[in-house]
Amino acid sequence: MLGDSGQSPSRYELLSMVKKHSNLIGKTVVDEQDASDVEMDQKFWHDVLDLYFVGGRGSKGQQDDDLLFFVRKMSLHGYGFNDNIEGNSPYFVRRWGAKLDDLVGESSVIIDWRRSLYLNLIAHTSYSVTVAICSYQSLQNHQNNQGAPLSPIYKIVKTVYASPSRVNFHLDSRKEVETKPAYPDICFAVDDFDSTFDAVVLTDTDHCYCVLLNAVGGAAFPSEISPQENADTNQPKITLFSGFVSYQMVREAYDAGKSGFGSLLPFGNSQGKTDRIYMKGPGGRGEVEVAVSGVIDQSLDDSGPHSPMHIPQGGKLRIGAMVRKAASVAQVAAKNAYAVASSTRNSDEGMVPLKCCLMSVSLPWEHIAYDLLFKGGMPVNL
Repeated sequence: MLGDSGQSPSRYELLSMVKKHSNLIGKTVVDEQDASDVEMDQKFWHDVLDLYFVGGRGSKGQQDDDLLFFVRKMSLHGYGFNDNIEGNSPYFVRRWGAKLDDLVGESSVIIDWRRSLYLNLIAHTSYSVTVAICSYQSLQNHQNNQGAPLSPIYKIVKTVYASPSRVNFHLDSRKEVETKPAYPDICFAVDDFDSTFDAVVLTDTDHCYCVLLNAVGGAAFPSEISPQENADTNQPKITLFSGFVSYQMVREAYDAGKSGFGSLLPFGNSQGKTDRIYMKGPGGRGEVEVAVSGVIDQSLDDSGPHSPMHIPQGGKLRIGAMVRKAASVAQVAAKNAYAVASSTRNSDEGMVPLKCCLMSVSLPWEHIAYDLLFKGGMPVNL
């Protein structure tokens, strides 16, 4: 169907075709009468996926990840279908090969090619997450006047990856990780959340915790011009998720073990020092998972200074010294955070610094696909 003229369409042309035939994206109830004949044609989506992610990658030197995702037809989910490898997962994965049909073999008959195209478009796009601490007053001014500058008090920007799998981090000392299918949700996990966001501490009741997810490049941003010509231009950006919660909302969820806000759903709240809190996005769209812990005042710790690290003549670093040094560094960081809070809390004697480590952002695939294809306007910037 595609490329019958002997020349394969460019990625830009292919994505234009996809947009033209994506009227069903985001609809909870699909009426086939609302869809074009092409939109319901599995052969069309098979061919687009083949040209976009298989032939395109091999012939045009695309730097995409070499994993390809294939979504099973919905009628097969949960009915004991076994692909001898992936069991009942709603999708399966193959490494890139020169011929699509050879990759999937007999499994071709159970693939939903339309959904597979969208999933690969999402998975092969590049993303960044921004976590920031902002003043509530500054956020209000920005919302009331879009031209007002929004300068965060502190922010961290990190590259994240879209995955149809969900990572469940254990917050106890074992630090174990479990992975399970999340599709139709897409998960953007931060594996090293505890070290990446160690300095993200809410130290004032006016502070707000802000999370921003942007698509910044990759498969969803094909260009009509060559990569060399495009190198000096500003890269496009699409905001997929943006939201914030106040210090008070985080504090009440952390303290009470339950929330009356509806947008905060704490989990766990055991005797451990860290709680897992889920925050719903604006309008209930998406979910943010955050590990929240109170930063206690360690200024009264009378254990005394630890001895510096010592490397013996044999050249081996003593493990005990490493542990003591790490503990000392962590203690200094905690003291600094508490000192900042003490200097800014004024009359609020109940203020407790809260460290917020972003663990993941999750969004339904249809929301992401729609935004990648159709969302306009200026992206949110922090």
